[in-house]
Amino acid sequence: MKIIDAHFHYSNLECFILAAKDNGVDYSKTGFEKEYKDNCIVSGVCMGLEELSPGSFPDNHAKTPMTYNLDILPKDFYYCAGVNPHHLNDEDMISLEKELLKPQCVGIKLYAGYYHYFLTDKVYQSIYTLALKHKLPVVVHMGDTYSQKGLLKYSHPLIIDEIAVQYPELKLMIAHLGNPWLMETAEILYKNKNVFSDLSGLQVGNKAVFDRFSAQELYLNMFRTALILADSYDKLIFGTDWPLAPLSVYIDFVKKIIPQEHYEAVFYENALRFFTKIKEKR
Repeated sequence: MKIIDAHFHYSNLECFILAAKDNGVDYSKTGFEKEYKDNCIVSGVCMGLEELSPGSFPDNHAKTPMTYNLDILPKDFYYCAGVNPHHLNDEDMISLEKELLKPQCVGIKLYAGYYHYFLTDKVYQSIYTLALKHKLPVVVHMGDTYSQKGLLKYSHPLIIDEIAVQYPELKLMIAHLGNPWLMETAEILYKNKNVFSDLSGLQVGNKAVFDRFSAQELYLNMFRTALILADSYDKLIFGTDWPLAPLSVYIDFVKKIIPQEHYEAVFYENALRFFTKIKEKR
C-alpha cells in the first residue's frame, strides 16, 4: 500500500532532536530516506517550523515564512510554509506569498496554542485571504502542545468552526484530530464540508510506549468512537509527526483505529484531494 505522510517535521528544533534520540529515530537525511522507503511512503508534507536558538520554540523572533531543512526533502516531498503571527508585516507577507508560489509549497501552517493568538484574531485575516487567493489549504495545530509554553485555550478545535463558516471556500485541516478534544473535532468534521483532519501525533514515543497504550482497548476506543461520530473517512488524512514516533510503529497504531476498508483513502487518496499541488505517484 502506498502511503503519503501528510504531517512530519524536519527542522533543527532541539525538542525534535531530543525526541528522535529517545524514540530510536535516525534524524538525518540518510535516516529519513531509509525509514520512508522501508515503509512505502511515496510522498509527504513537511510542516515549516524554525527556532533561532536551541529550545526557543515557539520562537517569537522566527521570521515568516518558517520553512524547513532545505537539503533533506526528496523531489517528491512537499511542505507547508509556517506562520509566526509576530512577523506578519508587509515585508513578511510578500515573502510568504513568494513562498506559496513555489511548486513544493502546498499550503500554510498555523501554530495555534504555541503562539498566543486566537484563530479569529485580525492578525490572521490576511493569511486566510492569501490562502484563498492561491487556492491553498491551511493546516492548524490543534489540541495538546508539545511545549509547556503553549496555552491550550488557543488550540481548542471548536474555534475552527467559526473560521470554517466565515471562509466556506477555504480548506482547513485540524492537525492531530484536536487530541484530546476528539469529540469536538468529530462534530466539526461532520458539520463543515471544508474541514479535514490529520491523524498525526495522536501518540508520541518509542515502540514500548505505543505497545503499552495500544494494549488498552479503552484508549483505542476513544479514537474509534470519535471517528464513527465524525462519519468522515473521506476527510481523514494520515500523518505521523515524525520524528516524534518511529514510522512503522505509528502506521501500525493508525491501522488499529481505522477500519480496513478506509485504508486506501486515509493513507493515500485523501491527501491528494486536500493538498492539490501534490503530484500523484503512478
